Amino acid sequence: MAAAGLSAEEERATKQFLEEINKWTAQNGMSPLSWNAGVKFLMARKFDVHRAIELFHSYRETKLKEGIVELKPHEEPLRSELLSGKFTILSVRDRSGASIALFTAKLHQPNKTLQHVVLQALFYLLDQAIESFETQRNGLVFIYDMAGSAYTNFEYDLSKKILHLLKGAFPARLKKVFIVGAPVWFRFPYSVLSLILKEKLRERVQMVKTHELKQHLPGDCLPEHLGGAVRLDHSSWNRQFLALPNGQPESLDKLITGFSREEESVHVPGLEGMTVEELLDHVNTVQKRGIYEEYEDIRRETPPGTFNCSLQPYNQQKNRYGDVLCLDQTRVKLKSLNHDERTDYINASFMDGYKQKNAFIGTQGPLEKTYHDFWRMVWEQNVLVIVMTTRVDESGRKKCGQYWPLEQHTQGNYGLISVRNMSVEIFKHYNKTTLEIRNGETYEGRKVIHFQYLSWPDYGVPSSAAALIDFRSAVRRQQELCVRAVSGGWRGHPGGPPILVHCSAGIGRTGTLCTLDICLSQLQDVGTLNVYQTVRRMRGQRAFSIQTPDQYYFCYTAIIEHAQRQHLLPTNH
Repeated sequence: MAAAGLSAEEERATKQFLEEINKWTAQNGMSPLSWNAGVKFLMARKFDVHRAIELFHSYRETKLKEGIVELKPHEEPLRSELLSGKFTILSVRDRSGASIALFTAKLHQPNKTLQHVVLQALFYLLDQAIESFETQRNGLVFIYDMAGSAYTNFEYDLSKKILHLLKGAFPARLKKVFIVGAPVWFRFPYSVLSLILKEKLRERVQMVKTHELKQHLPGDCLPEHLGGAVRLDHSSWNRQFLALPNGQPESLDKLITGFSREEESVHVPGLEGMTVEELLDHVNTVQKRGIYEEYEDIRRETPPGTFNCSLQPYNQQKNRYGDVLCLDQTRVKLKSLNHDERTDYINASFMDGYKQKNAFIGTQGPLEKTYHDFWRMVWEQNVLVIVMTTRVDESGRKKCGQYWPLEQHTQGNYGLISVRNMSVEIFKHYNKTTLEIRNGETYEGRKVIHFQYLSWPDYGVPSSAAALIDFRSAVRRQQELCVRAVSGGWRGHPGGPPILVHCSAGIGRTGTLCTLDICLSQLQDVGTLNVYQTVRRMRGQRAFSIQTPDQYYFCYTAIIEHAQRQHLLPTNH
């Protein structure tokens, strides 16, 4: 698309946008964003540079989180999904020049199609549609055709994701969403759905009867079955996108998700990063109350995934707390025993670290009935360091099982894994235990270091920020030593296998420690950090991470205290 299609003011906004974005791409070793790609994001946000930058990062993060990367439209199952007719871009436009996208609900069979494949097809076709300057300028109308559909065709989570993606994570102007011919049973799920939609999106969604659609869109741009004159030909329309010639505009997918697979972490430096001076100014400006409100904004967000596995009847007894579940999308899957998929569950989630995918496993304090599962996970995930941030008993309540042999030179047997306590070192705020674990099937042995931090009350904050940060440094040093000592050499990410972190529920103290580690790692690397974004992204992997506003506020004060100790800030603040 030539720059001639833009006004002088729009060109200035595009230059400003690309200057900011390409600082970020250069910092992350990615190809710069092109002019054409930049215009797409600006068009979608009416050339508001700040909002376009937010959209860029939301688009990138959504594609990574939902697995909408490295799409292969000529391969199954995506090819069949693209040619199914379920979702298509009509060959006509409305009177304003907007593209019209159609989703046919009755063709969706949740028991036969994975959600992420549906989302891949939707993103792929929309990506092709917005290559058109006319679509970028005039926007998109989305028709959700429910005529003739049954309850078995409906997926609440998928509907919610599609609406959020269209409005908040895709570079197109969403003009209107028409839900057409909705059955009576849809009223209740729609009432629930409308409650969680942002107000601007809710204003754009309209339920209409099939015969009423012509009052909103002219008949010459509607399919015949919706009262119009357009003969549907999903297959040939969608097939044209499978045979794109060389010389097509460059793919946003390649531009935006250009990380190496090893570094595909959600925690990378972004334009929203703060220096420690800016962070201190922010805390001084909004005060404790403002930080608490910041936490409430995060807490109100709906977790971006499902909890189906945690809620299965045969798994519920494995959850320490009934309201602390792990997302299906990030849960740690154990190897099934005797090909029984019901044996692959443990309440544990992979969590990214700073520039490292799956740097942590966040999990609950093991129950007696899950000791075997816990040690299977340690073995299968090659864990070298375990970090426990709770006591077994606190205030007369059981917070965690005694899942390892406490006394030196004693041994515990947990299914196929035996664990021997080799030595215990006592420090002021924590204990460090060297364990030898052995697999009874392969007869292999490994060394695992177990840290237990003792100065942190449940739901509360540590008695000393300095002591916790020093503890974090000790854990990091130990991880480095263990990785170097791996027999035969460690071939994965230089940061090593996941560090396993748990408290009682695996979200409060666990989330706080991981937040500090990510923020301090980024601070050391590039001199900036962002607590708010770190916690939001973390909760997308280990739902409900950081349980209280006090824990969230503690992250800020601990970082400030650390910066003062490191002489990055004056100590008189």
